[in-house]
Amino acid sequence: MTTSTPEFPRRRALRLSLNRQQVTGLVWQIVVVGIAVAVIAWLWSNALHNLSVRRISTGFAFLGREAGMPIADSWLAYSPKNTYLRAFLVGIVNTLRVAVIGIVLATVLGTMIGIARLSRNWLLSRLAAVYVEMLRDIPLLLQLLFWYVLMQGLPAARAAWKPIEGIFLSNRGLVLPSIPIDEANLWVIAAAVAGLIVLHLVRRQLIARQLADGKPRHLWPYALALVAGWPALLSFALGASWTITMPELRGFNFVGGLTLAPEYFALLIALVTYTSAFIAEIVRSGIQAVPRGQWDAANALGLKKSFVLQRIVLPQALRVIIPPMTSQYLNLTKNSSLAVAVGYQDVVSIANTTLNQTGQAIEAIALIMMVFLTISLGISFFMNWYNARIALVER
Repeated sequence: MTTSTPEFPRRRALRLSLNRQQVTGLVWQIVVVGIAVAVIAWLWSNALHNLSVRRISTGFAFLGREAGMPIADSWLAYSPKNTYLRAFLVGIVNTLRVAVIGIVLATVLGTMIGIARLSRNWLLSRLAAVYVEMLRDIPLLLQLLFWYVLMQGLPAARAAWKPIEGIFLSNRGLVLPSIPIDEANLWVIAAAVAGLIVLHLVRRQLIARQLADGKPRHLWPYALALVAGWPALLSFALGASWTITMPELRGFNFVGGLTLAPEYFALLIALVTYTSAFIAEIVRSGIQAVPRGQWDAANALGLKKSFVLQRIVLPQALRVIIPPMTSQYLNLTKNSSLAVAVGYQDVVSIANTTLNQTGQAIEAIALIMMVFLTISLGISFFMNWYNARIALVER
């Protein structure tokens, strides 16, 4: 007879080995974290000692003092008599103006160019390839300076270019028609956004019901009520005005409308064109990663190429596109700090001015780091959530 070794002692030995490994790993993590905290604490105490020796005050109390700095381009109400805190808030809004609008425009432009590179039209695909290769190989700072010098070389306001009625382009920037936004308008816009969110939930419910009983249901009545009807009723109740104001030339400048300063316009164009070249390659590679059989099966069913691209290929390509696209969004946000090269007053420029006026170098740099870290973490969190939402679920 052969005797078998009991399984219980083996399992117990394996568990003990795993427990020892976990304890050892936990100990090493505690040691590494302790060393890092000790090094940071030493650097911080050393910095405080050196600042006290040189009689340099520390802390963020300076944020409550009067700034005294002018800010030419701002969406928030600001005057030099406001505090440094208000100036920093204006800088953060100016940075977000560039980052958010730049991300949207770069995504749209990059997607179009990436699809154009795969076109069967030889001229269109070659032009897209030249666009990508040329803009990727020129440093962003040089492109920014090029667009800024080009903006400065435009004619004066009195001789401004007028490509379309109500739109002017001069060395004062780009002037567009606008709609004045007050509190009532903001409430109506918020209602429209809420309607879109509810409409998305309703659409999911209608699709689920159709899959359950096979009966198609129309979405347009809900869209008409939630996105158009409800905001229109709220606008009428609040008396919101949607009058378009057209810019007019008076003297040496324009009055009315929305003016995009040359510094902001040059920075936005440089960031959008530069980042879109990288996004175009990401989109192209993502589309090519979809198996060719998907195209062949759709063609065999007689589906249109535009429908195949929108409903079959791109949804599958997103799983490849989203991770590298996140890096490009982060790069665009961080590259917006080059605004200081053309005099656009973003959070970095305002922090530099604050540093020179107050001497609070550590605090100013810390604020810049906190702002960019918060924005970058917000972008990463949203993109990671979206990436997890569209990921394939294995069973």
